[in-house]
Amino acid sequence: MGSIIDVFSDFWSETGFAALFNAPGSWKYIVMIGVACVLLYLAIVHKFEPLLLIPIAFGMLLTNLPNSGMFHEELFAGGHIDWGALSHSGGLIDYLYLGVKLGIYPSLIFLGVGAMTDFGPLIANPKSLLLGAAAQLGIFVAFIGAAKILGYSNELAASIGIIGGADGPTAIFVTSRLAPQYLGPIAIAAYSYMALIGPIQRPIMRALTTKKERSIVMKQLRPVSKTERIMFPIVVTIAVALLVPSAASLVGMLMLGNLVRESGVTERLSRTAQNELCNIVTIFLGISVGATATAATFISWTTLGIIGMGIFAFVFGTMGGLLLAKLMNLLSGGKINPLIGSAGVSAVPMAARISQMEGQRENPGNFLLMHAMGPNVAGVIGSAIAAGVFLSLFG
Repeated sequence: MGSIIDVFSDFWSETGFAALFNAPGSWKYIVMIGVACVLLYLAIVHKFEPLLLIPIAFGMLLTNLPNSGMFHEELFAGGHIDWGALSHSGGLIDYLYLGVKLGIYPSLIFLGVGAMTDFGPLIANPKSLLLGAAAQLGIFVAFIGAAKILGYSNELAASIGIIGGADGPTAIFVTSRLAPQYLGPIAIAAYSYMALIGPIQRPIMRALTTKKERSIVMKQLRPVSKTERIMFPIVVTIAVALLVPSAASLVGMLMLGNLVRESGVTERLSRTAQNELCNIVTIFLGISVGATATAATFISWTTLGIIGMGIFAFVFGTMGGLLLAKLMNLLSGGKINPLIGSAGVSAVPMAARISQMEGQRENPGNFLLMHAMGPNVAGVIGSAIAAGVFLSLFG
């Protein structure tokens, strides 16, 4: 009888329930499981970035179930990979996480984004590049705030600042290199704010523009030739790689994806990059990033600082694009609707759609979508260049 009790006692001690309720600090696991369930609820019921938030939340759930053995932070401590321990005791997510740690998944996501992106509006109106650059103001404001006000390291401050680019893969790419221990909180903050980009941007757009400005109807963009579409990704790759070599992997994959789209001779590759490849990588990326949101890392004052500075990054990014668009409107004699400036953050195509909806709210006959897509796709390039700058300085 005693041996049977001992067997059940030993079995119980090995279960996650024993660790969940008996181990010191076990309340943190319960909190994190609750946070993961809330994120799943928001993604499924309210459709907050579900394609990535569901894998991220489920990865968070898996890593915070005691004794699951799927992810081990210690194998990646100090920014290095313990290959010996990984080969002997690595869990499933440890191996999947290598794609994040080595910068593979974000670059492949950019390949898919490039294949889905039409750079025609940017080519037709090159001034859109300026609006995309201005919208990166939030990145540098948040960086300075995190470093000087909150006292974070330059590496962590740079990772927080990238949230302002409204580009999840770029935020993950930079954080995995500069502050991997905070990858979970930063990724969750970035995608949460992207899901809330409408409620964040609309009040700022209405506060910084007048009814007359929001009602401006812009003239139709010129047609873009096939030659221009093919040359654009090649020229941008060369220019950016030479100017900011650290951004070459992101921008290079983005432009390769666009080239297979626009060349007209690689339709199969374009479809694969847009669909199968992008979907598979999204699952692996989300689970891996979510798994880094362990109780020890996530439940801290630093996480609150990340979330707080992330919203500042979004706000100032939107403001930067709007204010430059207002200036360009003034210089052009009232021909540019300032609303397109807010689309300079690289949340494609959500930010452009918000510009369109706000323009039609004031003038039902106003169609700003294509004009807003120029700054929107320029923001993708701008955030990748900003990431390269940070990696060059602190990587």
